[in-house]
Amino acid sequence: MKSVKILFTVIFMLGTLASVSAQTKVVRVYPKHGTVVTTLRSPKLIVHNNVRYHLADGVWYKARGKRFVVCAAPRGIRVRTLPRGYAVVKVNGRKLYKYKGVWYKKSGRKYIVITV
Repeated sequence: MKSVKILFTVIFMLGTLASVSAQTKVVRVYPKHGTVVTTLRSPKLIVHNNVRYHLADGVWYKARGKRFVVCAAPRGIRVRTLPRGYAVVKVNGRKLYKYKGVWYKKSGRKYIVITV
């Protein structure tokens, strides 16, 4: 009987440890559109259809005065490099790249934002 109690205690503790480690997993998602930030870390300025966009850590922004507002990635815009942490995904036999919900396809030496 004592060994059964010890076994249940060990199983309970292992389950608790597994749930704690699962809770510390970082999920990277695209910030909500319209979120306003005051500073960006190493932003890249990209002009597309006469609109100025700022790309920082894979998130697209538009400048509003001295602040930046999160916006949707402009479809058709071209970037030289993908953000760190992107995933390679095969869709209908095509090799695509995904980062925080934004999809890219390779075109020559650049990557184009697409809708999937």
